[in-house]
Amino acid sequence: MLVDRTDLDGIVRLTLHRPESRNALNLDLVRDLRTRLEAVRDDPSARVVVLAGAGKAFCAGMDLRGVATDPVAMGTMLRELAQTTVLLRNLHCPSVAVVQGAAIGGGCGLMVVCDLAITHPEAKLGYPEVDMGISPAVVAPWLIRKIGAGRARAMLLMGGTITGTRASELGLVDRVVPLEELEPETGRVAAQFREGGRAALAVTKRWLNELDGSWQAETVLRGAELSAEVIMGPEAQQRLSAKVGQGSRSRAS
Repeated sequence: MLVDRTDLDGIVRLTLHRPESRNALNLDLVRDLRTRLEAVRDDPSARVVVLAGAGKAFCAGMDLRGVATDPVAMGTMLRELAQTTVLLRNLHCPSVAVVQGAAIGGGCGLMVVCDLAITHPEAKLGYPEVDMGISPAVVAPWLIRKIGAGRARAMLLMGGTITGTRASELGLVDRVVPLEELEPETGRVAAQFREGGRAALAVTKRWLNELDGSWQAETVLRGAELSAEVIMGPEAQQRLSAKVGQGSRSRAS
């Protein structure tokens, strides 16, 4: 099982479950997440979705080994990821990302798609795609909606990562609490969402999505095509192969 689902009184918790790979995104994981989100979409009893990651990381982004060995398959994964983000954003109920560890690249993208994100001061967040010769085109529309075009431009073009504290200052996350308070705070937020009126929340979400264009899938899907084109290029493959090789050597040493 790649995504665990637990239900408690209308609160649906979906947990990315590849802890040995820091919940890195591959095609199977993304498809499993999409299937479970479709089930939530069709479940009128779901009042809140909490998106989490198993182990020490929330989501370390794309599975680089898969990108380096099969870029065509990773292009398919990017298209599936784009569709999954649109589905997540357009759920009838609020969504909360609880980020206990690294949220990198596509993982940080999943975080900002959620209606609210909670993390701790030392968390490692960001979009280092350009450092690896990859384009963060899939996440760009969501990041612009979250923090604005100017800040998103600087963040995506400069690459690298930032702390949870800095992410809060930039508006990338909505709440920052000490690590030991992360789960209790998530519970409080989810409980508050659950107390809202079903119709009121659904209509408000739908209207907000219409106002900021979140319901339009075309832009996000176009981003997936652009990212796939870059990944299959020689520069990206060279950089990714080197990165994978470094990882293998570090594990062997």
